[in-house]
Amino acid sequence: MIKIGNVELNGNVILGPMAGITSLAYREFMKPFGVALSYSEMISDCGIAYENQKTLDYLKTSELDVPVGLQLFGFDIKNSAKAIQIIENCAKFDILDLNFGCPVHKVTKTGAGSSWLRDIPKLFEYTKAICELSKKPVTAKIRLGWDDQSINVFEVSEALEKAGVKAITVHCRTKEQGYSGKADYHAISGLKEILQIPLFVSGDIFALDDAINSVNITHADGVMVARGGVGNPFLITQIDHYFKTGERLPDSTVADQIRYARAYAQKLIDLKGEDIAIRELKGILPHFFSGFPGYKKFRLAFTINMSNKNEMEAIFNGIERETKL
Repeated sequence: MIKIGNVELNGNVILGPMAGITSLAYREFMKPFGVALSYSEMISDCGIAYENQKTLDYLKTSELDVPVGLQLFGFDIKNSAKAIQIIENCAKFDILDLNFGCPVHKVTKTGAGSSWLRDIPKLFEYTKAICELSKKPVTAKIRLGWDDQSINVFEVSEALEKAGVKAITVHCRTKEQGYSGKADYHAISGLKEILQIPLFVSGDIFALDDAINSVNITHADGVMVARGGVGNPFLITQIDHYFKTGERLPDSTVADQIRYARAYAQKLIDLKGEDIAIRELKGILPHFFSGFPGYKKFRLAFTINMSNKNEMEAIFNGIERETKL
């Protein structure tokens, strides 16, 4: 049993935060597949402090998505402290996560995200202050370092643990890599052995063997699945089941994928309304059918020919006819 502060996890697979993806609808949809802990998409502390309604919408949680962590990013303890006070007064959540890994320029240019990795003493003081303020266990997500010449993941992790965080997730790329190249699990080999808190590994978990390989190399307590689970929710089940039993489950079928895609689409429509949901689904539904040869026309149809729920259903029906379901 993995414990993050006073929060117990019933598995080893965490659902990673993704901007524009990990809404409440997505988290509720993914939970039954074996997600032990899910995180919200990244939330700006300034947006919360200024009580921006769009930002506050990111704080929505539900009883179907427990335990859940809210991921905060910021660059100034004054803003973060105010945001934490607001979050604790208006949201139901289990864990506060600090984003020290986002590589996107509009985030790092403010001093947030991966920029924190460039100043460990400042990072320590900021994190320590938040751990003292927060009534919830604090976790952190980091990267290997800013670039190949400044890989400092061991030093950063030790500082974060000393500051009071209760778990660390490492995306095994540098900030400069963004999402290019390959995640380097070997770069954190030995890190688990010097930490007293849970360690999770992230980056390029697109298949069961990726999860197995990452844990074998790093000895991490579990894996964080992000992009690899988009359109392939059963991957979570395969990883969770393997870690618990050692048994490999077969991949999902086209029929399974249609069922999963319909279920997720309906959850998103219920949460955001048809117009907004359909716009977002244009970029997500194609992923449900990306691993099947001959389905390119349907993937394109979701992107180009779908403007409402009826057109979405027509595409699903076309897939069923093609597959003779």
